[in-house]
Amino acid sequence: MVSVPGAGHAQAAPPQGASKSSSSSAPVPKHDLSGVWQYQGTGGAESMTPDKDMPPMTPWAKARFDDEKPGYGPRGAPGGNDPILQCDPIGFPRIMFMPTPFELVQTHDRVLQFFEREHAWRPIWLDGRSFPEDADPTWFGNAVGHWEGDNTLVVESRGFNDKTWLGPNGFPHTEDMRVTERYHRVDHDTIVYDMTVTDPKAYTKPIVAQQRIMKLKPHEEIEEQPCVWSLENEFAKRIREPAARNPAK
Repeated sequence: MVSVPGAGHAQAAPPQGASKSSSSSAPVPKHDLSGVWQYQGTGGAESMTPDKDMPPMTPWAKARFDDEKPGYGPRGAPGGNDPILQCDPIGFPRIMFMPTPFELVQTHDRVLQFFEREHAWRPIWLDGRSFPEDADPTWFGNAVGHWEGDNTLVVESRGFNDKTWLGPNGFPHTEDMRVTERYHRVDHDTIVYDMTVTDPKAYTKPIVAQQRIMKLKPHEEIEEQPCVWSLENEFAKRIREPAARNPAK
């Protein structure tokens, strides 16, 4: 994995508002991110970064982007071909920017990330392994991590298929995509989260996601929210497609 020096690194001081919780003064566990977390966003599905901040696409990516038909937003259209409208897996990294919590569970050799969205899960290996050679591409890729200091987990991921979008507006990626994440626990209840996506076959520069703040939710439990095709189809006919045909002015 080739990461971008300095890109997405946590700030030396927590961003404004990052340490507002009542237990922020409690000791920060070392090498431990266990718990249910949720990023502090708009309450809806978000993009990695605003469209205006996306780097220029290669001709391949631009042609594919032009063929995509989101189901929502300014490019929304009836009969949208967003994979998640067919209950295909949302994949990574897009799942990180959904308005649903996830849980981190740690063992001696890995961190298991359980998402409420789609009832999906993802292992992050901490046993020093290398990436597998010639592995079949998958929806969530292969992830390996290591600790920087006591409170920052750095995760490198690769081995993705190209069937998912980077966000709801239809930005594509190739199977060569690489993702770097940094989970920096700045106090007991707060993670500062950074992500950089590198995919030279699709984008002329790395994509640096907007920094997110994640908060610990000690009294919440992950619910079961699988994608059910019959319900998705009914919602599309009743709500989504009429809205796409008559967008708000």
